[in-house]
Amino acid sequence: MTQRPPIRATLAQLRSFEAVARLGGVGRAAVVLHLAQPTVSSQLRELASAVGLTLFVPRGRGLEITDEGELLLATVRELFAVWDRFEDDAARMRGLERGRLRIAAVTTAEYFLPDLIGPFAHAHPGLQIELAVENRDAIVRRLERGDDELAVMMLPPADLPLQRWPFLENPLVVVAPVGHPLASRKRLKLEQVVGEPLLAREAGSGTRRAADRLLEQRGVRWTPRMALGSNEAIKHAVAAGLGLAVLSRHTLGRDPARDGLTELPVQGFPIRRMWHLVWRRDRALSRPAQAFLDHLRRGR
Repeated sequence: MTQRPPIRATLAQLRSFEAVARLGGVGRAAVVLHLAQPTVSSQLRELASAVGLTLFVPRGRGLEITDEGELLLATVRELFAVWDRFEDDAARMRGLERGRLRIAAVTTAEYFLPDLIGPFAHAHPGLQIELAVENRDAIVRRLERGDDELAVMMLPPADLPLQRWPFLENPLVVVAPVGHPLASRKRLKLEQVVGEPLLAREAGSGTRRAADRLLEQRGVRWTPRMALGSNEAIKHAVAAGLGLAVLSRHTLGRDPARDGLTELPVQGFPIRRMWHLVWRRDRALSRPAQAFLDHLRRGR
C-alpha cells in the first residue's frame, strides 16, 4: 500500500489563512485570533511555502486573495466543516455538556438577543456560544458561506435555501427628540413628517428597507439627510435635534425620554415586521443549535 505523504500545513496556519481571507487583513485577523501580527504573517508565509501557491497580493492597506488562494480557501472551509461535524457528533455523545453554538444577528437584535441566549447559556454552562453581530449585508454573506448555524434577522434573503421561524414582533416607529413641535400632536399624517430631516441606517439594513417599502407604497419621498451605521449613532443624532428617524421599538428601551427621544404617532406606523430565526435548509443543525431552537420554541 502506497503511503500518503504527510499534510505539510498546520491547523494554526489554516486558521490564520481563513481569518485573513475573511477579514481582508493581517491586523484584523490577529485581533480575532488573539495573536500578534508577526505571528499571523509568519504563518501565512509558511503556509504559502508549504503548498507552493501565492495566496494573497497587497491591496491598499489590506490583502486581496488570489485565485489560488480561493482554491485553498474552499478546501479549508470544507476541512473546518468536517471538523465542526466531528465536534458536534462528539458533543452529541456527551449530551450538551460540551460543544459550540454559532449564532449571527443583525445589529438591532443586540438589544434583545442576550436576554434570549442567557437562560439557555445558564442551563448549559459547558457550551461555547459564539455570537456575531453585524449589519444585514454582512449577515447574508455569513449565511452564504455557512459561517453560522443560526441567524436572527428581520428580512431573510429570498435567494438562499433557508428555513425561517418568525418568533418576535419588531415594530418600526418614527422617533423625534423630546420637545419637538410634532411631539405634541395626537395623530400625524405621513406627509406632515416627511418635510423634516431624516436620519437613516445604511441602505442595506433591514430597518431602512422596510421604511423604504412603506414610503414607496404610499408614493412618498423622504430622502435621508444623513446615513449612520448604528442604531446608537442615530439615537444620539435624533436627540441632538439633527432630524427624525425610523427605528425598531426594541432600540428605545422602556424609557425613551431618558435618552431624549419620543415616539411620534404617525399614520401607517408602527410598521409591523417580525424577527426571524433562520438556518440553512441544506445543512443539518448540530445538537446545540437544535437545542437552542427548541428552547426558544418552548418559551414562546
